[in-house]
Amino acid sequence: MTHPAPRPGLAPLPDLLIEPIVRAALAEDLGRAGDITAQACIAPDARLAAAFVARKPGVIAGLACARLAMTALDPRAGFETRVADGEAVTAGTVLAVVEANAQAALSAERTALNLLCHLSGVASLTAAYVAETAGTHARILDTRKTTPLLRALEKYAVRCGGGGNHRFGLDDAILIKDNHVAACGGVGEALRRVRAHAGHMVRIEVEVDSLAQLAEALEHRPDVIMLDNFTLVDLRAAVAMASGRVALEASGGVDLTTVRDIARTGVDFISVGALTHSAPVFDIGLDAI
Repeated sequence: MTHPAPRPGLAPLPDLLIEPIVRAALAEDLGRAGDITAQACIAPDARLAAAFVARKPGVIAGLACARLAMTALDPRAGFETRVADGEAVTAGTVLAVVEANAQAALSAERTALNLLCHLSGVASLTAAYVAETAGTHARILDTRKTTPLLRALEKYAVRCGGGGNHRFGLDDAILIKDNHVAACGGVGEALRRVRAHAGHMVRIEVEVDSLAQLAEALEHRPDVIMLDNFTLVDLRAAVAMASGRVALEASGGVDLTTVRDIARTGVDFISVGALTHSAPVFDIGLDAI
């Protein structure tokens, strides 16, 4: 069994993190009686060799999910990876080859493909956004708008596509949103409160929706200021106001038709919820060989 590491600079997720997700997905599909179709028409000792094949160009992510789905049902299965996560492929590229008990392989097929196709779709969409911002210094980030229980996998797929990760959860950074501001009575008061509470290792970001709020936020020097649904004119004005004193993140109204113009305003980061909540599935097939 071979499964080469992802491209240089892209740390793979540990199997320990992925395996519970894969096993839960298999259990959902197998139900109370297992794969009654495979049991009915395939001999228990039959073997199958098959290839995971890309049906279109894109960027691959999630090969470990396919491997773990196969080996969960046949611990003796052989799984040879032909490309690495984060690699751009063309239509017809063989991504991996599996040799396993036929009943097990066919029972695991849909779970393996569901995860691999979804994560490769996230990686491919991210790569398209990254390509649109080439030549600027803006970096594409994801958000917490992820599929419940798949956040670690989806954020890994974003990294496979060349994007970066925003915070993973509510506990690893402070992000003051509009409702926090409203509850506190203003941007300045919200920042004063979090400064008094946050540990010295915790980064602080605040969302603003106007240049007036930006001016108030700048007085308190947060680590990052999120510019929510700013026009291009106001984004350029915000960059000039900040003058490099804090990092600026543009959010809202971002798609593949607008992202380049947003990046050219000079913002440091652009967060895109669509990377994880709206990525089209990447078409991959499992073909017997």
